[in-house]
Amino acid sequence: MSEPTLSRRNVPAAALIHRRVPEGTGIVHLGLGNFHRAHQAVYTALAMEREPGPWGILGVASRSSTVADAMNAQDLLYGVVEISPEGSRVSVPGSHTGTLVAEQDPESVVRAIADPATKIVTITVTEHGYTVSPETGSLDLDSDAVRRDLGEVRTPRTTIGQIARGLALRASTHAAPVTILSCDNLLSNGRQTERLVREFVGTFAPPLRDDLLSWMDSSVTFPNSMVDRIVPSGSDRYNETARAHLGVRDTIAVPAEPFTMWVMEERFPAGRPAWEHGGALFTDDVEPYELMKVRLLNGTHSLIAYLGALDGRATIPESVAQPFVEAAARRILCDEYLPTVTVPASVDTDDYIRQLFSRWSNTALGHRTSQVGSDGSVKLAQRIPIPALEHLGRGTVPQYLSLTVAAYLCCIAPPPGFDPGPHARSMTDPARPRLAGMADNAASTTEFVRSVFVDGGLFPSTLASHTDFVSRIADFVDIIVRHGPAVAAGEASDPVPDLDTITSLRSSATI
Repeated sequence: MSEPTLSRRNVPAAALIHRRVPEGTGIVHLGLGNFHRAHQAVYTALAMEREPGPWGILGVASRSSTVADAMNAQDLLYGVVEISPEGSRVSVPGSHTGTLVAEQDPESVVRAIADPATKIVTITVTEHGYTVSPETGSLDLDSDAVRRDLGEVRTPRTTIGQIARGLALRASTHAAPVTILSCDNLLSNGRQTERLVREFVGTFAPPLRDDLLSWMDSSVTFPNSMVDRIVPSGSDRYNETARAHLGVRDTIAVPAEPFTMWVMEERFPAGRPAWEHGGALFTDDVEPYELMKVRLLNGTHSLIAYLGALDGRATIPESVAQPFVEAAARRILCDEYLPTVTVPASVDTDDYIRQLFSRWSNTALGHRTSQVGSDGSVKLAQRIPIPALEHLGRGTVPQYLSLTVAAYLCCIAPPPGFDPGPHARSMTDPARPRLAGMADNAASTTEFVRSVFVDGGLFPSTLASHTDFVSRIADFVDIIVRHGPAVAAGEASDPVPDLDTITSLRSSATI
């Protein structure tokens, strides 16, 4: 007899956060990944448990049907495994009412966004999913996917195309108000999403373009938000933990740290769940929270991942346990990121930093360096340029920001003959082929780094004019290649290496 799978008939009552089936579907969520299922879905279940309402979530997977199929086989349920060194706790949100796979049925996604029952459209598609040009910060009109969606009314495939076409259908049918809520790690994510959608709509022919933009002015909001929870990739290990706690089979359990945070603007013209019952914070100014998270947490996290991977460390806890990685993380956080943010008055900076290192040291969670380091071409574009330009504008070359870029390049586009190790090779990045070609064709390390800034499509090309910054990154690439990441991190603590060292490095290391 086969083991029963998770369902509303057999889930332990103590584990099910929202015991009743949602009263209706009021939210369409784009991006049915682990983060959404361990974050927004949990907040929504807690909200409906306290204040029932039509706030069930239609989860839309981008391409793969794996999670959607498994959820459909399990009454749309799954376990969230909260992991800490003290032990594990499993809860079951129960906030979803259906699933779609956009790649298979894009027309249904547009209709769902346009449905009058839909009050909120939420998004977690990662930074890469917004099809932004890194050079201009605008919608990437040169992207094949964007160009296709501009000519395709009924079956758009990009996130921005889906939203724009859904809003167009909504405006032309019932014109009910709606909120578009980005939950991705983009600075001013609501404003960025609104601008990208408006740029897409701006390509429409009049009068559709003008009528739609006018309706959006009065009926569509794009609140800024900040989300925070470390959610590693799932595995059979977590499925087994969920089974042990729930007593039934769960094939898509989601691991997560105990910590969770959600801050957003109160701009929901069609209403919202009572997310504050899950601990969400509403404020008029999200930006300080965004900058604090994207730079202090995410920016430092990237450096830990790249240094750790280059040092042969599989996980973030293993990486930050290395004294040179911890020291570099503290220096970039305190010396280079912290001066570029205004920490919200409600946050104790010292406590926040202590909490970050405690989270990164959660050995039970085992967040992999290859996961954190993936898609760096998009992530670092959000984390490096503005802080770097602030320091450069004050006449200082930011050593650890330079080291971050160098370690990233060594992981994703290692110089010919240099092996960055299995964890770096496991990182995925859409820019890898392009950057690897630049590394192969460059005559020197400095030429390679300069070409990354000029032609790489990662950072604003204005950074290439800061030759000291470019040269320092090249120095760190050479040091990593010849001596390893620990020596490079040590070198970063000395912002003015002696001339003999620089000359030796540049004369003996070429790509």
